[in-house]
Formats: sequence, structure tokens, C-alpha cells
Amino acid sequence: MAATIYGVRSFFLLAAIVILLSGRSGGATAATRGYIKYKDPKAAVEERVEDLLTRMTLPEKLGTVGGINENNTVADNATLFGIHMPPFEIAVKKGIASIMASYSSLNGVKMHANRAMITDYLKNTLKFQGFVISDWLGIDRITTPPRANYTYSIEASINAGIDMVMVPFQYIEFLEGLTKLVNGGYIPMSRIDDAVRRVLRVKFSIGLFENPLAEETLVAEFGSEAHREVAREAVRKSMVLLKNGKTNVDKVIPLQRNVKKIVVAGAHANNMGWQCGGFTLTWQGFNGTGENIGRNKAMQLPTGKTRGTTILEAIMKTVDHTTEVVYVEEPNQDTSKLHADAAYTIVVVGEAPYAETQGDSTTLSIAAPGPDTIRHTCGSGMKCIVVLVTGRPLVIEPYLDTIDALVVAWLPGTEGQGITDVLFGDHPFTGTLPRTWMKSVTQLPMNVGDKNYDPLFPFGYGIKT
Repeated sequence: MAATIYGVRSFFLLAAIVILLSGRSGGATAATRGYIKYKDPKAAVEERVEDLLTRMTLPEKLGTVGGINENNTVADNATLFGIHMPPFEIAVKKGIASIMASYSSLNGVKMHANRAMITDYLKNTLKFQGFVISDWLGIDRITTPPRANYTYSIEASINAGIDMVMVPFQYIEFLEGLTKLVNGGYIPMSRIDDAVRRVLRVKFSIGLFENPLAEETLVAEFGSEAHREVAREAVRKSMVLLKNGKTNVDKVIPLQRNVKKIVVAGAHANNMGWQCGGFTLTWQGFNGTGENIGRNKAMQLPTGKTRGTTILEAIMKTVDHTTEVVYVEEPNQDTSKLHADAAYTIVVVGEAPYAETQGDSTTLSIAAPGPDTIRHTCGSGMKCIVVLVTGRPLVIEPYLDTIDALVVAWLPGTEGQGITDVLFGDHPFTGTLPRTWMKSVTQLPMNVGDKNYDPLFPFGYGIKT
């Protein structure tokens, strides 16, 4: 972990969100592992919990109305405890140390004020021994509008069972308000003692007091070639091939690298920020290389710049040195005519970066000018390979007939050569869809086993090469 390498002994890690996705793809979808009505709802945690100290858990987010990130979930006990809770039961049994409350609500009750779920269920029924942490400004959002009654928000959250509160700004106001509530008897001292005990238990368990700072001997290894090779491997193993040729015999992938000329189209092909997605350098990610974001003093990195290989750069490194690579950021109606002699076109489109609520979408459309990029390059007689850079399924069916090959790269991060590793056949495609890919948003929510289950690509689909 980068934090450990740089001498920070963080005792919680914002890890993959454990939710079983089925509805519209909200802005938090990209942070999940993507299970929908999984055959074993415990598997999402079972496979990874031993590797993580804490997991960012949002048990009610699956059923939020319209799939909106901070919306309300309406669920009866059979649905809640039969479908959503099993992963968290396993997490607690495995010794998970910290759980985060969600911004959203369950049956009209904000999760940051939900004593029934935090204290009665999590702590008393499941015997969770770790601590519950709020989300960023989470207690502020207990009221509508946020901070409408901050004293009430403090009282409601602490009494509900929140043990540690993320207060990035008005921490003096929070401390003064908490002290008054305790002194006035509105928050019992036993609740404060319980919170302190839980936080200290975790700190002692990881030796934070004996060794408050991590060793810095690995600083030179941060971002090393060995690290990047692991990231590159992760990219190629997560890629999913959804279409390979317009007929069963007309295979397009693996691509030929020793050709006279190819075209690479689309702004996503040469944009490190879009390739990495949200939570990169900044909360909502960035556009381009990130050079103008500002210096990160804590980690002593060059001014904002994220090092890596874009998809375009990876393609240029992979094809034969005699192959002409023409990059067209925004193709027009004349592009296919101008480059009719190209062997094929690689079209890279997708989404702009987002995180959490800012990524909520009711259309799940490819970001502009992506649709026009596809229209101006595919269906022109030239072989067209579309690579989607996205944190979730997008509406692609209207363009599918004109596409020769369709690849989902998800959010690959800095190592674009993981994509070319499989496009050009150095490694096989092995990835499968971690969730159902809908034809249109009108089909959502959609689960495996539904009576009218008719997706564009089913859960677990992926062409192997």
C-alpha cells in the first residue's frame, strides 16, 4: 500500500464496496466488485476479506430508489437479511476491523442515524468488535438540508453507534457540541467509553502504539516497474471481450500488428485522467495528465502528474515499427474516407471521471463525443474495434451492429499496455462480466433469474481467446 510505503500507519483502508448490484448504476458502482444476485452472496467478502483490514460497506445501497447513490432503500426484512446482509455477516466473522456507514437511507432512516442497524444488528446481533466510522461529512447529511440542525446530527449519529466521525472542517464545533451533549446527559458516557474502547482495540491490535510509523525503506520501490507489471497483469485479466467479429468465422481479435496503417480514434485513447477514473489525485479525478492539480506535499510527487502509459501510447509501442498509427481525437464524417487504406480502427470511448453521487446517471450513455466517434468510424467498411473505458455497463446496443469487436476495459488505470496485451494476442482474453449488461436503462433493475431476464450480455459472459 502506498500509505504504508510512505510511512503512514493508517488503520483503515477504503476498500471495495460490498454491495450486490442490480439497479441503475449509480456513481459508486465503479468502487464495487459488481456482484448481482450472486449465487453465494457471501462470496464477495469470502474471497477478499482476509486481505483487508477494513472494508467500506454500504449494505442498503443496492436497493436505492432509481439506483441513485444517496437515495432511500425500501426493503422488507426478508430482502434485507436474506440478500444484502450475508456478506457483512461473513466480514464480521472474519474479524473485519472497521465498517463505514452510508450516506443513503434504509426505509426512510438515514444510515448515519440508524441505531437498529448499527448498534442492534451489527454490534449486538453480529457481535462486531471493531469500530463504525462515518463517511465524509456523513453526519451533516442526516438532516435535509445538511447541517440544518447540527446538534441533532451529532446526538443522533453517536447514539446510533457511530464511533469515529469524519469531520474535515468544523471539528471545533463538533467537539464543543459533543461535549455539551455528553455533559447534558443526551449522550451517555457509556456510549463514549464504548466508542473509545472500539477504536483503541483496533489500534492496539495492529501495533500502532508500539510502531506508530511504518518503515520507509520501500519508498524507492513505489511505482516501480515491478509494481506496474502487477497493475498491467490486473488490467489484462479484467478485460472482457463481448464481441469478436460480425460472424462466427470472421474473428477480429487478436489484431494484426504488422500492417501498413491503423487508425486510433476517440479522446479516451490518450487521456490518463479518463483512463484512471475518479479518486485519482483528486476526489472526482481529472482530465489529461493532472499537471495542473497542484503539488502533493505529503508524498513529494511531481506536480500533480500521473505517470503511466495511455492506450494510444501502448498501441504505438505494440504494433510493428513500420506500421503508421494515425490518431484522430474527434473523427468526423470524412475520417473513414481519408483513412480508407487503414487495416482497422481502434475506437476508445467511455465516461469522464466521477466519484459517488456526481456519477449518478439515469441514462448510462457513452459520454459525448463518444457516440459520434463510433458513428463516424464504425460501419464504414473498415474493421472497427471499440474499447469501452467505463466503471459500469453503458448503453451500447444502438451501435453494436456496426462494431466488429467490442472490449470492456473498465477503468484500467495507468498501465495501458495491459489492454494491448490482449488486443494483440500476447495474452488471452479470460475476463467475464461481473454484472449483467442491459440493452437499455428501461430494463433496470435486472437480476439473474428474473422472469423476463433478457440482457444484451448476461452475467458471467465473456469470449475467451
